Amino acid sequence: MAPALLLLRLLALIATAREACAARAFAAASNATAHGATVVAGKLNVHLVPHSHDDVGWLKTVDQYYVGSNNSIQGACVMNTLDSVVDALARDPARKFVVVEQAFFQRWWAEKIPNIQAVVRKLVDSGQLEFINGGWCMHDEAAVHYIDMIDQTTLGHRMIKKQFNKTPRAGWQIDPFGHSAVQAYLLGAELGFDSLHFARIDYQDKEKRKAGKGLEVIWRGSRTFGSSSQIFTNVFPVDYSPPDGFGFEVLDENILPVQDDMLMFDYNVEERVNDFVVAAIEQANFTRTNHIMWTMGDDFSYQYAESWFRNMDKLIYHVNKDGRVHALYSTPSIYTDAKHFSNISWPVKYDDDFPYADSKNSYWTGYYTSRPTFKRYVRVLSGYYLAARQIEFLVGRSFLGMFTTSLEDPMAIAQHHDAVSGTAKQHTTDDYSKRLALGASKVEKGVNVALTCLLSSNGTCAPSVQKFSQCPLLNISYCPSTEETVSGAKNLVVVVYNPLGRERSDFIQIPVSA
Repeated sequence: MAPALLLLRLLALIATAREACAARAFAAASNATAHGATVVAGKLNVHLVPHSHDDVGWLKTVDQYYVGSNNSIQGACVMNTLDSVVDALARDPARKFVVVEQAFFQRWWAEKIPNIQAVVRKLVDSGQLEFINGGWCMHDEAAVHYIDMIDQTTLGHRMIKKQFNKTPRAGWQIDPFGHSAVQAYLLGAELGFDSLHFARIDYQDKEKRKAGKGLEVIWRGSRTFGSSSQIFTNVFPVDYSPPDGFGFEVLDENILPVQDDMLMFDYNVEERVNDFVVAAIEQANFTRTNHIMWTMGDDFSYQYAESWFRNMDKLIYHVNKDGRVHALYSTPSIYTDAKHFSNISWPVKYDDDFPYADSKNSYWTGYYTSRPTFKRYVRVLSGYYLAARQIEFLVGRSFLGMFTTSLEDPMAIAQHHDAVSGTAKQHTTDDYSKRLALGASKVEKGVNVALTCLLSSNGTCAPSVQKFSQCPLLNISYCPSTEETVSGAKNLVVVVYNPLGRERSDFIQIPVSA
């Protein structure tokens, strides 16, 4: 072997070894590997991020979306998406996919046999399947309370840590109708995310930022905490769909597959590559560095994942063979690492992305107050849930167990950007309310027993003559326990619990019989 060729091979081996030892999944390699697994220096790198945005209830209920029922409203089945994606990823180690909503994933995971779970763990460990956001849902940012945002995110992260020993790195709030600086602070400084990605900002703001290459910013959610509160934030140039012509959902009537079989009359590789390069260069004009992201997915897509991956495989191969730009499978974490290693400065942002308008006179502000009864119900149960957890802790879980878990899932689902926001269909909102009511009734029983334990003379949970009941319908001045005459009863004992860490003065209003 010629010395020059031997030297090149040794250099390639050294580069591969360094890449394998890197702490991050990203490595700035100078040559492409199969399907574009690494970036190429000096070229425009197009990061293809396969994803599916699965609303935790919207036009259909969360159950209907998961199992694929009521498809006359919307053809969507998240169970099929997860099954199909895992199969497609297992076929090729270069492929990648990001999973967001744990409300769906955890249902799916609980149904899988150990062999399938082992395959999924392998995909997660290899970086092919990455959890981003990691919350139970993609929560709203305007009508929610910050404690509820934290709770629903914690619930999802706790499950991911328990099952996979992983901690999500990237925020993926691609569909909420505007964004708050509090969210940037909570995800960055408090949660530890190193990036945040979304699509919806005011159309005028977006055009101005595109002109100044300011779509990607350092967002400091707190002026007080300064750089300790900041997070790298990536705003998509259009929305969270692929560029026109590059969506590959199998039943999409506008799908334009990559046909690379020269024996077929509709061979279109040159055309498809040219379209890809034109779209990539156009987007590159809006960003800094030679890295851009294509969000390869849409609402409830990848129900037949092979349709997407087969076409992306072909695009990556033929685009990289063409050589004008470089394409690769990627994730938000890999993309953020690439931006970080570019070592350039970014604009700094402090304020909210509210109000959000997607066109002239089209402001998404009505949801701030729509469905006020449901908004109140969520907020009241949020406070009750917090108080119940305190009582559960004071009693000790060894006595009663974790009786508040029945509200975890309903409360987390209610933070979804089509739930507490009030933008879901009526039958879906009714479903949210039913879940909350059922969960609250179970927690109420646990609280009643816990109060008996706390107020007993010996501090135990032994059966007692004291029987506690609550008044969840005080908003309509109705409480059977205080209004109905009990035979032989002369006194009414009221127990009031203050969940705050300070003294407070308030009025307690309880209806009684005249």
